[in-house]
Amino acid sequence: MLELFSTCPQSKDLPADVYRRRVAEVAAWSDRAGYRGILVYTDNQLVDPWLVAQVVIESTEQLCPLIAVQPVYMHPYTVANMVSSFAHIYGRRIFLNMVAGGFRNDLLALGDETEHAERYARVVEYTLLVKRLLQGERVSFTGRYYTVENLSLTPALAPHLFPGIFVSGSSESGVAAARAIGATAVKYPKPPNEEISTLADGAGIGMRVGIIARDDDSQAWKVARARFPEDRKGQITHALAMKVTDSHWHRQLSELGTEPPSAENPYWLGPFENYKTFCPYLVGSYKSVAIELARYIELGFETFILDIPPDEEELQHAALAFEQASRRAPA
Repeated sequence: MLELFSTCPQSKDLPADVYRRRVAEVAAWSDRAGYRGILVYTDNQLVDPWLVAQVVIESTEQLCPLIAVQPVYMHPYTVANMVSSFAHIYGRRIFLNMVAGGFRNDLLALGDETEHAERYARVVEYTLLVKRLLQGERVSFTGRYYTVENLSLTPALAPHLFPGIFVSGSSESGVAAARAIGATAVKYPKPPNEEISTLADGAGIGMRVGIIARDDDSQAWKVARARFPEDRKGQITHALAMKVTDSHWHRQLSELGTEPPSAENPYWLGPFENYKTFCPYLVGSYKSVAIELARYIELGFETFILDIPPDEEELQHAALAFEQASRRAPA
């Protein structure tokens, strides 16, 4: 079964007096379109994602916040307690997007010099501790990064509200962490003809991707070029970001050689290369985008996290492409 997530606007992109209203709007659009949830980012430049998640829940009927969790920001008990508290107050399920890295300079500003692979080891220990608390255990544990003694969670979490857990799966360390946690490994995909299944044992795989689909290819590309025009300043910012990141997926996408996008190859990195967003896009007619999505689905991808929508109509266009893709892909 496919699960679709949208992405929440970022506080740094909007004035303070309109941000809350915009979050509520995007969440309501996503809810009406039948999406499973909405990703809420976290980094040193953004408002607290748990407060944003509260706006999401209070603006929707069923939509589940997918909250980015950076271990440097809070103790694992606090995460478990927040999940349990949301369930207790709102009766709503939370999803957790476990962030191992993020921006290197953000981590250094917080005094965290942990190397890339070791950050995934920390995420595993952190997430397993969160899961044990949410499962109702009284936990005594001494690990490499965390120590607790006779720790339990109140209020207890109802089993049907246990969180879905995601982790970046664009590197070998990320895939290994997904296996250890039993999480959905989410990656930034290559074109489907270059992609391989990284299905973790007992866990699912997902991707971050943007969709611009219309009745025909020319119409879709007109929309795409208007929304993401070439931007020299953005290209320079992208190049500078590349010099300070140790993110596997960021470098992977930047180095990815691909054919020019066309009706036969809807895969487009233009928004990423111009520093407008961090995921590749699929652009074209409903049919051409659906064919590409069906190829990903055949590889085992079940979770798709779409980019921040500019309006409600865009979510509906993407939903049409996924409907066609579901019919094309084998059950």
